[in-house]
Amino acid sequence: MKAILALENGAVFEGRAVGAEGESFGELVFNTSMMGYQEILTDPSYAGQIVTMTYPLIGNYGVNPEDVESRKPFVEGFVMRECCFEPSNWRAKQTLPEYLREHGIVGIDGVDTRRITKILRTEGAKKSVISTVDFDHDSLVQKAIDSQDMAGSDYVKAVSVKEPYEWNPNFIGKYRVVAFDYGIKYNILRLLEEAGCKVIVMPATATAEEALAQKPDGVFLSNGPGDPAALPYIYPTVQGLFGKKPIFGICLGHQILGHAFGGTTFKLKFGHRGGNQPVMNHITGQVEISAQNHGFAVDPDSVDKSKVTITHTNLNDGSVEGMEHKELPVFSVQYHPESSPGPHDSRYLFERFIRMMEEAKSGN
Repeated sequence: MKAILALENGAVFEGRAVGAEGESFGELVFNTSMMGYQEILTDPSYAGQIVTMTYPLIGNYGVNPEDVESRKPFVEGFVMRECCFEPSNWRAKQTLPEYLREHGIVGIDGVDTRRITKILRTEGAKKSVISTVDFDHDSLVQKAIDSQDMAGSDYVKAVSVKEPYEWNPNFIGKYRVVAFDYGIKYNILRLLEEAGCKVIVMPATATAEEALAQKPDGVFLSNGPGDPAALPYIYPTVQGLFGKKPIFGICLGHQILGHAFGGTTFKLKFGHRGGNQPVMNHITGQVEISAQNHGFAVDPDSVDKSKVTITHTNLNDGSVEGMEHKELPVFSVQYHPESSPGPHDSRYLFERFIRMMEEAKSGN
């Protein structure tokens, strides 16, 4: 079946439908990961976006139920150079096209992903549409133009849980952690548990009082989708936890902390998405290769340097990749230390969070 990808700038790509039938709208972005497409599909941070994979062959090891990172796929659409219909892997339970169709994800392959990526790198992320029902180029371009803009959009309420829950009710743990779900990935919860944490997942709309009522030793602010400037209902909650419990934030949680510190965020031209982003750790002087997925960044000029230290920066564009408060036990990074998929260079951050909670419990 035929499918068409159309961008708001007028670019149109004709290819083959490899997912569900219909039309899907979203901000078109690219991801440079060579593997991990199942984790990418199920990362809630991609809500509102159509993802183009730069690696040319996707789906060659199929799909299995163990490698999902959330309760379902959250991408709006999926773009590939070549989609594999006959995977070869002993863990595979489905083909990628079967998985896309099962979850209603519109997909397209047979398109020039190199050209698409060059457009996005040159002009920035674009509003777009994939359709298997409308093949009129002008009509599709206009639909892309008229679709929702990522800037100013709150996708967090759509991906967050509605009620608190315990990640593993049978696990006791040495530390009790409240994790705010802005679009949290399962491997974050797995690694927190592996570090000895009993994790209680709270909705994004939960208050500071509700979080503290859980008697946590620490608070985790998760990754998530959309524009951090569109979440003013969250900043007071985070501010209400300052000085009361150690706080660790990643990705959107990092950006939310930027706002809670009194700073601002801005939209990157095409964002950072993939498993090969170099980050300078200014504390150790080491370079970390990191997994990332974000389209916004904290404005370094908006951060009060008398209270907040910038600990990490991106070596490609100099954007802020990490912060810590000079007096309070609060720190954050822009990238994904849970590395699912991606390198493991940054998993020490979970150990740092544990040490911070241990110090708070001992009164140091």
